[in-house]
Amino acid sequence: MGRVTVRRRASHLTAESTTTRPETLAVEEPLELRIDGTAITVTMRTPGSDVELAQGFLLTEGVIGGRDDIARVEYCRGAGPDGMNTYNVLDVRLTPGVPMPDVDVTRNFYTTSSCGVCGKGSIDAIRQISRHSPGDDPTVVSAETLTAMPDQLRSAQRVFASTGGLHGAALFTADGTMLVVREDIGRHNAVDKVIGWAVENQRVPLTGTVLLVSGRASFELTQKAVMAGIPLLAAVSAPSSLAVDLASQAGLTLVAFLRGQSMNVYSRPDRVTH
Repeated sequence: MGRVTVRRRASHLTAESTTTRPETLAVEEPLELRIDGTAITVTMRTPGSDVELAQGFLLTEGVIGGRDDIARVEYCRGAGPDGMNTYNVLDVRLTPGVPMPDVDVTRNFYTTSSCGVCGKGSIDAIRQISRHSPGDDPTVVSAETLTAMPDQLRSAQRVFASTGGLHGAALFTADGTMLVVREDIGRHNAVDKVIGWAVENQRVPLTGTVLLVSGRASFELTQKAVMAGIPLLAAVSAPSSLAVDLASQAGLTLVAFLRGQSMNVYSRPDRVTH
């Protein structure tokens, strides 16, 4: 398996001096995802939890509905020089009867994906393919519980503490119990790893949970929460307008600017109590 961090030398400049010292950096490497031997997409990620990443990605893009739709996941041998295993190519074998997604070779992606085509059509497409809509989830979370979550996430981000270069995502129960934390160079990958953990552990749909992300709440991350059946998405930074539109239509509670003792609730505020 690949390394999560590496050491590189850098010149450190101040107004008074220049010194050269080693710095710890987060690793970024490509992961090619294949389905039944057909290349679907390539994402730049931090190595680790690759199987979770693949499973979370496939669930949030509507290819699978749960762990039972996957027969096996394995790294492809012979992907590197001299037939070596690079651990950068992952093949997912679908369970017989699960349809193969339509591949659009011009995008190196499949046509049901809403990624990169954000707009009203994308929101409608998500509503049509989502199997785990959060709209009817009766979960209620206290504001006090929510405001305690960012510190828990930051404390659990071990690689971020040494590099300052990774996004984090964590899944909590409604009472504030942390279930899983994942880090990655890409914020969407961190979320896919968290959701992939839930897929692997047969916990989808993720009713009664809170997904917390360390950055902003984008349309893509909101889509992933909706597809996984998560009733509440919280972010420490700002949301986008389309993220709010999707959350409102899907019945997802979207919380942003979760800092200190305050927050903004943009949709379904009935799930957040004082």
